[in-house]
Amino acid sequence: MDFQRLLLDVGKALSMGEERALAFLCTDLLGRNPTTVKSASDLFSRLRYQDHLSAERPHLLTELLVIIQRHKLIRDLDLSDLSDGASTPRSLISPYRKLLYNLSEGITDDDLKDVKFLLDKDLPRKKLEENVSTLEVFLDMEHKDLISDNNLNLLETIISKVCPMLKGKISQFKALQVTHTSPVVQESGRPRSMSYPIATNQVPQSLGPERSVSCETPEFPSLAESYVNTSNTSMDFPNAFSGGDESEALSLGLSSLNTETSRDASVKGHLKIDPVEMLPSQENKFSSEAQASQTTNTNTNIEGLEEYPMTAAKRGICLIVNNCNFMPFLTNREGTIFDEKVLHKVFTWLGFEVEVKRDCKREEMLSVLRELGSRNHSQMDCLVCCVLSHGKEGCVSTVDGQTVEIKELKEPFNGLNCASLAEKPKLFFIQACQGTSKQTAVSICADGPAAPSPVCSDASKANDSIPSDADFLLAMSTVPSYVSFRERKKGSWFIQSLCQNLVQMVPRGYDLVSILTKVNADVSKKTDPTGVKKQMPQPAFSLRKKVVFPIPDASPPSLPHV
Repeated sequence: MDFQRLLLDVGKALSMGEERALAFLCTDLLGRNPTTVKSASDLFSRLRYQDHLSAERPHLLTELLVIIQRHKLIRDLDLSDLSDGASTPRSLISPYRKLLYNLSEGITDDDLKDVKFLLDKDLPRKKLEENVSTLEVFLDMEHKDLISDNNLNLLETIISKVCPMLKGKISQFKALQVTHTSPVVQESGRPRSMSYPIATNQVPQSLGPERSVSCETPEFPSLAESYVNTSNTSMDFPNAFSGGDESEALSLGLSSLNTETSRDASVKGHLKIDPVEMLPSQENKFSSEAQASQTTNTNTNIEGLEEYPMTAAKRGICLIVNNCNFMPFLTNREGTIFDEKVLHKVFTWLGFEVEVKRDCKREEMLSVLRELGSRNHSQMDCLVCCVLSHGKEGCVSTVDGQTVEIKELKEPFNGLNCASLAEKPKLFFIQACQGTSKQTAVSICADGPAAPSPVCSDASKANDSIPSDADFLLAMSTVPSYVSFRERKKGSWFIQSLCQNLVQMVPRGYDLVSILTKVNADVSKKTDPTGVKKQMPQPAFSLRKKVVFPIPDASPPSLPHV
């Protein structure tokens, strides 16, 4: 395909927000304020004019699309075929730019309002209007010299107050700065921290560590002023590399790019950016002094704490067993269809191939589980199994009035019975009554042998629910001996909260255990119409690593408010 035509097709496929993101990422290459870029075609023309992008060197285009997670567009336009077969080129986009972009992706609209509020004394009101994006705020902070690649103190303080989960990204980046310098300074001929050139065609010299922070002094003390006297002092860096090699540590500092690049490594010829190769060869090894410092650092929380690989073309199978019609053995589980629908939406969005089995008898349920366990999962990352049913202590009910023990649910997927899932996470979400305690509230009924009512409860006695094999997670809808609730018109509190939090927290990089902790918090705040019925979910797991789902390319599904 003609390269100029390909650039046109890429530009047409990008949204306005994505165009602005690409312009922001190319700030240091453009040598000017990226807000002056009018369109994707304008950006590509400038990059071609400056010899950063050409048919012979298309790698920058692929890298940009990888960073903004347009993997499907890369495949559709067959950008991988543009590779000339040479060794992987160094990244032209600085880690600093990627950091700011990744932070912007994790900041919600409400978070941005709080960021602007904290910057009220540091930026002009016009720069804090409602239509000003996060990236534009970052650019204005750079313009006022409030942040740069070697001065992130103010930004770190703001992020820690507004979105503490993102603070780790800044800490990791700062730790990288101790032993490495970005190649973009050498390659672009200008420092990363300079977003606006001193004069046209002038190439500023790299700013050294003696650089001071200058900002306009507002009428009253501002958040920025507290850092004017500290930006030149040495920073207290966390031991981001404890127990790991430099490649792993650098991957932490460039988490979004590397995770997404690895995730699409199956694409033919896909550009894969090795963070070590992005550095000058003489800097590819830590100095002995840095290693000694890491050894003596007492913060070893990161040591050995890895993530399960999420790099396969398919995330895995999500099996939903939805038992609803139990008559004449038990009451029908009205409202469970709502749980099935939201689970289907969310796990499809997360990249799973969803399969639904309804109203299973005992032998049918066991057959379904065994058949799924007999499949080859070698090209998949994990397995999800959701069981929506009645139940008794230590088991779930089938529509023929019999039961399946919880240990029978997971047995087909352990390391002995399903080798292709060995060392991969097996995730079970159980919405089922597992106790005999009856609730007396007018609108409550047990998800077991109890009378029907407008809202149903799911009690659980999970004494047999802790996985005995490695890499299992079993999320129960309630703690042992207590009830959980299922509304006839809205679904269960647990499943609905699980799906809501997956949609909200996966794009922000949270791991599954953290998400389930948030589910615990949300469900624990709910109550029935009488104000006395409460619920506390409980996850149990034998995971050895963190489960972090890659951020999907598609927009999150719309779910009913719970």
